[in-house]
Amino acid sequence: MREFLDSSGDLSFSGASRPEIYSLVERTLRTQHYLALSKKDKGAVRRYLVKLCGRSLPQLTRLIRRYRLRGAVPLGKPCRRHFPRRYSEQDIALLAAADAAHEGLSGPALRRILWREFHVYGKSQYQRLAAISASHIYNLRRSAAYRRHHLHLNKTRARAVSIAERRRPDPRGQPGYLRVDTVHQGDTETHKGLYHLNAVDTVTQWQVVGCCSAISEAHLLPVLEAMLHQFPFRIRGFHSDNGSEFINDNVAKLLHKLLVEEFTKSRANRSSDNALVEGKNGAVVRKHIGREPIAAEHAAEFQRFHTAYFNPYLNFHRPCGFAQLEVAENGKRRRRYRPQDYRTPYEKLLSLEDWVKCLKQGLGAEHLAEQAQRLSDTECALRMQAAKRKLLAQCRSRW
Repeated sequence: MREFLDSSGDLSFSGASRPEIYSLVERTLRTQHYLALSKKDKGAVRRYLVKLCGRSLPQLTRLIRRYRLRGAVPLGKPCRRHFPRRYSEQDIALLAAADAAHEGLSGPALRRILWREFHVYGKSQYQRLAAISASHIYNLRRSAAYRRHHLHLNKTRARAVSIAERRRPDPRGQPGYLRVDTVHQGDTETHKGLYHLNAVDTVTQWQVVGCCSAISEAHLLPVLEAMLHQFPFRIRGFHSDNGSEFINDNVAKLLHKLLVEEFTKSRANRSSDNALVEGKNGAVVRKHIGREPIAAEHAAEFQRFHTAYFNPYLNFHRPCGFAQLEVAENGKRRRRYRPQDYRTPYEKLLSLEDWVKCLKQGLGAEHLAEQAQRLSDTECALRMQAAKRKLLAQCRSRW
């Protein structure tokens, strides 16, 4: 047996059934005269049986105790203890019915109702349930018998928000109807990233980008108000998706203070409602700023960069495509971008009828013309790129 134990190594064995294991243990103990062996030899026999039977040492000790007392290892009936069942299937069905009638009250409240059904209204079927504890009500609610009688499903309830009108804005060829969205620069394991705010006019594609450290009331509202003041024309409409950063009472009050006439939000399953600004998120913000995470502590520096360098470049020196919609004979619509349809947002504004009347009070056409002629397109782009490289280098050095 000792040689077998030394040579078997990591091998393991297991008996096919309880009768085989009990028979093997009894034969081995009898043939080896286990009771007459020394303590050292008894240990070898015990290890041998543990290895061969695949049972634990305490289990084998119980079998050897039976052999010492009875001279055999009888196969007894398995001992399974069953606690008495206090509440019957009818009681559980009654509990489920009461729970469904009262739409899932708390355990203590339902316990009081069951008590009243028996003691106040004299319903004998509630006799056992009248003494049930609140904790055991929760136990029975998790049982399969309870679920057979009452399965309560809570559907997701749509939360109706009365702020903003759910429709697509209709600018009717007038500037001042903005599409707004946020662009998160990305977080790291140790730093929270900043947020870019992107606002684009529907007709002229006049674009103003801002930056804040978080999309909360204290950080977003001042930046949003500063962005709206940068548009040269009066803001008539404000459109966003259904994000809570814009659809809230504080933004509604800000727009009301600035005399914005329309506050709209995107419709469900209408991805084109806010497609203009979402396209600008990738083609402008992501292209120029990139996807590298930038810490929120640099938000004020990016806000100054957007105001002084980035936004003037976008509106006076970066051409945008303005598609012409053509309808074929079969009714199919197609957007065409001709060479003469590429203009800067400032040039598009000049092409509108009575565009001067759309300007904000106190802002003249001469001021916009002077700003557009101050630098050429390439000079403004190089100036913006130099400021951007310097800013990104400072951010990386502090990261």
